[in-house]
Amino acid sequence: MRFSKWHGLGNDYLLAKRAELDVPLTPERVQKICDYHFGVGSDGIVEVVSANDAEAEVVIWNPDGSTAELSGNGTRIAARWLARGSGEDEVVIRVGPREVRARMRGGLEVEMDMGEVEVGETETIDVGGEAVELVPVSVGNPHAVIRRDGFDRDELLRLGPLVERHERFPARTNVQLLRVDGEHDITVGVWERGAGETLSSGTSSVAAAAASVAYGWCESPVTVRLAGGDLRVDLEGRNARLTGPAQQICWVELADEFEL
Repeated sequence: MRFSKWHGLGNDYLLAKRAELDVPLTPERVQKICDYHFGVGSDGIVEVVSANDAEAEVVIWNPDGSTAELSGNGTRIAARWLARGSGEDEVVIRVGPREVRARMRGGLEVEMDMGEVEVGETETIDVGGEAVELVPVSVGNPHAVIRRDGFDRDELLRLGPLVERHERFPARTNVQLLRVDGEHDITVGVWERGAGETLSSGTSSVAAAAASVAYGWCESPVTVRLAGGDLRVDLEGRNARLTGPAQQICWVELADEFEL
């Protein structure tokens, strides 16, 4: 079984066309393949269900075998892959009911229309006896944005899994710790639902930026500084555009004796 391996600011995905897979992907197989110790190792898999010229339908698999309603980095990778194969500078990627239009920019940059973002009212939940204030945001998938004057990795690793699985979020949620650095700049730590800590996340960046603009912490455009690098989010009303790089790393292939 052969995949191309890509990354968006260190958030890496395997990509393969469904028609070219030796066996169907299942949650159990995805877990094995994404395991960094016993498989190929990846933050997820982009499965291309169909591709026709400048349009494609994909399924985004998380490394725990669940699927995501949307992934900014995974979708951006799929867009770059499709543009390269079709020769088109503008492509459309469908993830479930969501349709993302993407344009290739200079170098490795891809600009995507992410659609409408819903920013909710501030809530406070109890996390292990600690009152945590958050802003729920939907970018097609769920997010919990937690503003901090400052945070470190230990706090992300502590709060991330607890908030992800909190009873407030029965389908679990992505978690962002956010620090406002300036009128157009924020720093974000990402805990992804089904993946854990990641170097970057497109939808998390959109969620954090949208919350920042909605609550007057920042103004658009917003530069989101992540562990893996920077992404740009432009907000016009409730609609968001996300710009960042996508790059193929290599080709990888599972050995014939690898048990799936």
